[in-house]
Amino acid sequence: MFDIGFLELLICGVIALLVLGPERLPTAARAAGRWVGGARRMVSQFTSELDRQLKAEELRKELRDAGDVGLDDVQKTVRGALDEAKKYEHMIMSDKPAGKSAATPKTATDETPKNETLAAPEENQSVPSDTVQKPSDKPS
Repeated sequence: MFDIGFLELLICGVIALLVLGPERLPTAARAAGRWVGGARRMVSQFTSELDRQLKAEELRKELRDAGDVGLDDVQKTVRGALDEAKKYEHMIMSDKPAGKSAATPKTATDETPKNETLAAPEENQSVPSDTVQKPSDKPS
């Protein structure tokens, strides 16, 4: 920032020696060093804080830009998943009889008699083999 070379520093040192004398020069040099160190720290803190603020503002801008696009994509995905779930809702509801919970034990009236023939099972639905009447088991 300041263009001070070695010759200028030597001239300042000689003048300080003549003005302050050899007794007070070390004390003045320490005080000047502390002052210069404090100024350097203050400038470095200021520049680092300024850099952090600029980076934070860039990040906020990127998040705002990404957030606007991302929200629409998430909403479309959720809507698609809900529509897909509605397509298969009838399959889920037909597996569980209305008014009965899974924890309710079966009674004698709930079981299918062995003499009755059952309708063909729906796609992806398995029926135990002992409940289906085989052609050879029919009474003659």
